[in-house]
Amino acid sequence: MAAYARTLRANGVPVPEIARKLVIPTGKNKGEHPSVASVYRVLAEDGEPDATA
Repeated sequence: MAAYARTLRANGVPVPEIARKLVIPTGKNKGEHPSVASVYRVLAEDGEPDATA
């Protein structure tokens, strides 16, 4: 999921749209979309330069 988010971001897709495209695969929130904040967090962990923009 994180790799797909990075790929979408590299292609210029806005973070809110990325969050709508992703689905949590496991855990208590399985089948739901991650929050925008969670997507920003994943991108920031990888050193995404504009993850806070």
